[in-house]
Amino acid sequence: MSFSTLGLSDAIVRAVTEQGYTNPTPIQAQAIPMVLNGGDLLAGAQTGTGKTAGFTLPILQLLSTDKVGSTLKNKTAPRAIRALVLTPTRELAAQVEESVRLYGKYTNLNSAVIFGGVGINPQIKLLKQGVDILVATPGRLLDHAGQRTVDLSQIDILILDEADRMLDMGFIHDIKKVLALLPPKRQNLLFSATFSDDIKALADKLLNNPQSIEVARRNSTVEVIAQKIHPVDRDKKHPMLSHLIKENNWHQVLVFTRTKHGANKLVEQLGRDGIGAMAIHGNKSQSARTKALAEFKDGSLQVLVATDIAARGIDIDQLPHVVNYDLPNVPEDYVHRIGRTGRAGATGEAVSLVCVDEHQMLKDIEKLIKQTLPRQVIPGFEPDPTAKAQPIQLRSGAPGHPNRGRPGGSRGGNGQPRAAGAGNGNGGRPAAGNGGNRNGNSANRGPRSGSAPRQGGRDR
Repeated sequence: MSFSTLGLSDAIVRAVTEQGYTNPTPIQAQAIPMVLNGGDLLAGAQTGTGKTAGFTLPILQLLSTDKVGSTLKNKTAPRAIRALVLTPTRELAAQVEESVRLYGKYTNLNSAVIFGGVGINPQIKLLKQGVDILVATPGRLLDHAGQRTVDLSQIDILILDEADRMLDMGFIHDIKKVLALLPPKRQNLLFSATFSDDIKALADKLLNNPQSIEVARRNSTVEVIAQKIHPVDRDKKHPMLSHLIKENNWHQVLVFTRTKHGANKLVEQLGRDGIGAMAIHGNKSQSARTKALAEFKDGSLQVLVATDIAARGIDIDQLPHVVNYDLPNVPEDYVHRIGRTGRAGATGEAVSLVCVDEHQMLKDIEKLIKQTLPRQVIPGFEPDPTAKAQPIQLRSGAPGHPNRGRPGGSRGGNGQPRAAGAGNGNGGRPAAGNGGNRNGNSANRGPRSGSAPRQGGRDR
C-alpha cells in the first residue's frame, strides 16, 4: 500500500515522499481514509506510531480540495481558520505544526502554532493575516479568544491530540470552553494513547457516531525494546547512572526524573562527572528547552533529562537508550517513556533504576504490561537488603499518594515562567523566549495546570 492509494493528492504525496516516507503505518492506513470520509473518529495510538501524519495528511487533503481551498491562489490570501488542533504541550504543538507545514508545502494552505510565554502581539498579527490550520495549547487559545483576536466560527475540523494527557493535566474545563466557541456542525477527531474511562466519557460527549480504531494493544510495550531493571539504593542512583553511561559508552540517552528539582540536580551531578547533560521541564524557558532538544536531536548533547510532561513532543527516530532514573507514579507513563526508543524498526534499550521506595510502582507497571521485567544487579551497586521504603515526594508538599495528572510537581505557580511560540505557513519556526511571565494574579490557564483552582501564573 502507498500513500497515493489512500486518496491523497499528488502535491501531498510528493511532500511526504520528500520526507523519506513511502508506505503508510497501520494508524495512517486506517485513519486517513476514515477522516477523508468526513466522519468523526476515535483513534487509539501510542507515541511513535505515526499518528500525527494520520490526521495532518487527510486534513490537508480535505481543506485543499474543498470549496474554499480550491479557490486559494497562494498561502497569503485572506482566509478563515478551518481546522483546529489542540495539544497538551508546547513541544507537541510545535511538532504537529511543523508536520502540517512540511506536508502542506505544495498546497496553498498555511498554518500557525500558538502557545504562551512570549508577547501575544506577534501572534495577533499572524492570526489577522489568515490561517487555515491552527495548532494551539488550550490556555493561549483561550487568551486569544478572550481578547477576540481569534475567530473560531468557521472551524470545520477539530482534532484533540494526546487527549489522555490533556485530561491528566486538568484541561477538561478549558476544552469545554473551547468547544463552546466552535460551530456545532463539524468533524471531530480524538487521538489518545489509552482508552480510559475518562477518555470514553469525553468521546461520548464530543463525537457523533464515530468510527474507532486502535492500532496497538492497550498499554502494550514495543517488542523491539529490551527492558531491564537495575535494583539500587536510592542514594546510589546517580553514581550508577554515570557508571552505566561511561562503561557502556552510551550516547543520546533520554533520562526521566519524577520532579523538576530532581532533573536539575541530576544535570549538575552528571556535569561533575564529565557527562554533558541538560534538563527540559516546565520551569525552563522556551529558548532553553528548544536549545536542549535541538542539541540532543543532532547528537551534540549526550544526555537529556526530562520530566514526563516536558517530554511530550520529543520525536527522535533512532533514540537508542531511555533510562527511568525514577519510576513514574502513573504506570501508563512507563509505556509512553520507553516508547520513545525502538522506533522505525530500530532496536532500543529501556533501563529502570529501582530503589526500595519504588517496589510498589514496579509491581503496578508489571501488572499493566503483563510481564515481569528482568532484574540485573550491577557489581559494586548491590542494594542493601535491609533498607526500608520511604514515602516518595511526588510534588512539593505532597508525599506519599500518587496524584494522577500532576506527576513530579508539574503544576506551575507563583509566577512560574511559561513559554510560547508561533509559526506560519512560510516555514517560520516557533518563536522562543521566556518573556510574558504572569504574576500570581493571572486569570489565565496554561497546559501545565491541574484541575484545582488557579494559584498563580501557569506554564503555557
